[in-house]
Amino acid sequence: MTRRCARRMTPGRTYAVAMSYTKKNLRDVEDVAVQHGLSERQEARFAQRDLAAEQTGLNFLTVKPGRREAFAHHHRTAEEIYVVLAGSGRVKLDDDLVDLAPLDAVRVGPGVVRSFEAGADGLQVLIFGPHVEGDAEVVQGFWDEA
Repeated sequence: MTRRCARRMTPGRTYAVAMSYTKKNLRDVEDVAVQHGLSERQEARFAQRDLAAEQTGLNFLTVKPGRREAFAHHHRTAEEIYVVLAGSGRVKLDDDLVDLAPLDAVRVGPGVVRSFEAGADGLQVLIFGPHVEGDAEVVQGFWDEA
């Protein structure tokens, strides 16, 4: 659902005001993990386009119970905020392992490599950050030393 215009009323006057918003249930956003053969490990729903967001990126990540994300990544310039919605697990940030529980919020700055591991109950994370095209770099073998 997208709305682009609204009516404002003040005593004796009604006028149109430019207003823009988009509502989308995150379960209705395509799970891109399916098209990349990663469904055994995770779901990844990137909602930026579905929400018609111009500057903000949003990802709804679900890591399956006892699994790790398929790969790690870092950003050259973007800062991200991760909010645990449900489940438990940990996130590896460079060489640090950080335990996670519902409603924990973690800010990760540019350059820090990150990847999630779910506990026995799985892990659901909402990820916010600026949308910077081509800013992310995938890091393979990140958990090998953990």
